[in-house]
Amino acid sequence: MTDPPKPQTFSADGITAPLRFAAFRRIWLASLLSNLGALVRGVGAAWAMTQMTSSADMVALVQTAVMLPVMLISMPAGAIADMHDRRIVALVSLAIAFAGATALTTLAWFDLITPNLLLALCFAVGCGWALMDPAWQSSVNEQVPSQALPAAVALNSISYNIARSVGPAIGGIVVATAGAVAAFALSTLLYLPLMLALFLWKRIAEPSRLPPEKFSRAIVSGVRYILNSPSIKIVLTRAMVTGVIGAAIIALMPLVARDLLHGDAQTFGIMLGAFGLGAVIGALTITEVRERMSGEAAIRACALSMGGATAAVALSREPVLTAAALVVAGAVWMLSWALFNIGVQLAAPRWVAGRSLAAYQAAGSGGIAIGSWGWGDLTDAAGVQMALLVSAGLMLASPLLGLWLRMPRIGARGEEAKVLDDPAVRLPLTGRSGPLVVEIEYRVAQENARAFHTVMQDVQLVRQRNGAYGWSIARDISDPELWTERYHCPTWLDYLRQRNRSTQPERAMEQQAVAFQIGPEPVRVRRMLERPFGSVRRKDETPERAANEILRGEQAR
Repeated sequence: MTDPPKPQTFSADGITAPLRFAAFRRIWLASLLSNLGALVRGVGAAWAMTQMTSSADMVALVQTAVMLPVMLISMPAGAIADMHDRRIVALVSLAIAFAGATALTTLAWFDLITPNLLLALCFAVGCGWALMDPAWQSSVNEQVPSQALPAAVALNSISYNIARSVGPAIGGIVVATAGAVAAFALSTLLYLPLMLALFLWKRIAEPSRLPPEKFSRAIVSGVRYILNSPSIKIVLTRAMVTGVIGAAIIALMPLVARDLLHGDAQTFGIMLGAFGLGAVIGALTITEVRERMSGEAAIRACALSMGGATAAVALSREPVLTAAALVVAGAVWMLSWALFNIGVQLAAPRWVAGRSLAAYQAAGSGGIAIGSWGWGDLTDAAGVQMALLVSAGLMLASPLLGLWLRMPRIGARGEEAKVLDDPAVRLPLTGRSGPLVVEIEYRVAQENARAFHTVMQDVQLVRQRNGAYGWSIARDISDPELWTERYHCPTWLDYLRQRNRSTQPERAMEQQAVAFQIGPEPVRVRRMLERPFGSVRRKDETPERAANEILRGEQAR
């Protein structure tokens, strides 16, 4: 069995520190091969489409078909990852992608592929990856300690971009010498090492004392958390905008190779390789960039560099100059996504990590999918060069978003706070009893009223993102020192989850509100059943059961 990570046995400062943990190292090496296969398949699919049709829209839709599933099913996939064993979820997801890749290879072998069928099978493979990504990425913090998480995120990006630096070139050679079907077959075989690595991983799960949420409620909880987390909302918005604008250079790369450089599949592979090489360089510098620049400054620098590089690709007709511009574009593209990814991972607590990462992937991949389709349409109307120049202009203007949506400061991950004991109750309850109304009375000196109200606005977000709704704060008009906080939880079980989801910084925020309390009496908490009819005995002889006995029965089911 894999030993639990021991933070004291390594220095988290090095980019290679996570590789000292066997589970992460095996999965990382296997993912490198899997990513290599994905890039080889991507070259085969994109080039096969250029051979079947001259429509720029259809060529760009290959990228859309792969990325669209991430936008459509990421949130359900994130809920599944948070509800179930992430290793099993990842294995099942890989099996779906493997089945789609096998079908693509088989049909290509018998020369039965059409443009629409190619898009459909790329979509099927994309569905497998979309289902796997939240489980895979949210399990990284189970493979390495939190101090090494930024390095682990960067290494996962490096894995993809090492594959990007050589995979497209290999794909171009394979397609040029043996055809697209060989590229599809090679990519299918390269799924197997990752499936084996995940199978061998002995995941150590921390059992929850409460039963898991139902699927629909888990999705609602994830959406509610994100809507009440300003830092995550900003990251998601900036990621989507970056994806929409920056998708042009990725989606139109086959046309850059064919129409601007007048090359073949090998030229296309070399251009993608240059982009991937730049991405590896960007990943290797992520630690230094985070130390020297704030998140906002880094994203602005990346956007300006990306805009300049895209303009250079549009205007260049020399493969060497285009490749040099793509190295720069790849570096800043990777840095942008690594910064977005780290920001989400460190902002989200473990109980909602899968859903938060799923939302990030949906925003980024959805932006790329929508952008790829839009840039394809613009290319059909105005040409490759004009589409790339428009993309460059928008990317150069995108830092202005920072005036309204400034990137949050990226700090250490908020660890879960100590689990609280269940409150004492005398009314018989089941896990489904509810809605529950919670009222908390504070007595605050009048001169501290403004400061207290400001703190309570932050407390509101804490309560709501952890499961509460209908939050309000009221002040007694006849006793101005008396304030009443009030909120609802759907059921008793939801309330127990809500009060124990707080991270240490959130718990500190709640204690900051309690610190305003004056007088000898502590803060008073009332918990009430809003519709108590089910708690009333229908007959006098009906025995009452203790609430903890009923809850144990709920957990046993």
